[in-house]
Amino acid sequence: MDKTGIALGQRKGAQAMFYPDQRVCIFIDGSNLYAAIRSLGFDFDYKKLLDYFHTRCRLVRAYYYTALGDEQDYSPIRPLVDWLAYNGYTVITKPIKEYVDPTTGHKRTKGNMDIEIAVGMMKMAPHYDHAVLFSGDGDFRSVVETVQDLGKRVTVVSSLMTQPPMIADELRRQADQFIELNTMKEDLLRKPPVLG
Repeated sequence: MDKTGIALGQRKGAQAMFYPDQRVCIFIDGSNLYAAIRSLGFDFDYKKLLDYFHTRCRLVRAYYYTALGDEQDYSPIRPLVDWLAYNGYTVITKPIKEYVDPTTGHKRTKGNMDIEIAVGMMKMAPHYDHAVLFSGDGDFRSVVETVQDLGKRVTVVSSLMTQPPMIADELRRQADQFIELNTMKEDLLRKPPVLG
């Protein structure tokens, strides 16, 4: 282990665990990934993410899951969702639900995509050898275990470098491999346009 508590094989070396003939599906928990990259402070390039996997394996599909606000309200996520849908991602959305918290009486919003991601991982299981889950949510531990029981490998990409860590310990332990998102930064960083 290094001083961050990450097994050395789970840092850069873990990225070598993709094989050219391996069928891979990517499942991105949009809100969880957004929180991680914001906390790590880098501008994430979704096109580079597809390129990253295309050069390492047979990428079957890349799914991006997110909840969206009412169409009448401007949603800052809408331009990203539209771009992803036209540039190689399968985008799964559902409306954000508003409710009143019975204990405080305050209006709250809910847009959890856990069920949709779990169903997607199960439904696509016959079509991939290796699932890559971009999320640190511990609620995914049981679906990861179920997919593994079907003979699939599961890699989880999240971060221990954020404060607090984005990756739940139980999910990291269950995954076949964990990739620290920050180690992918150089490969996935959006470079500012060159002017002149």
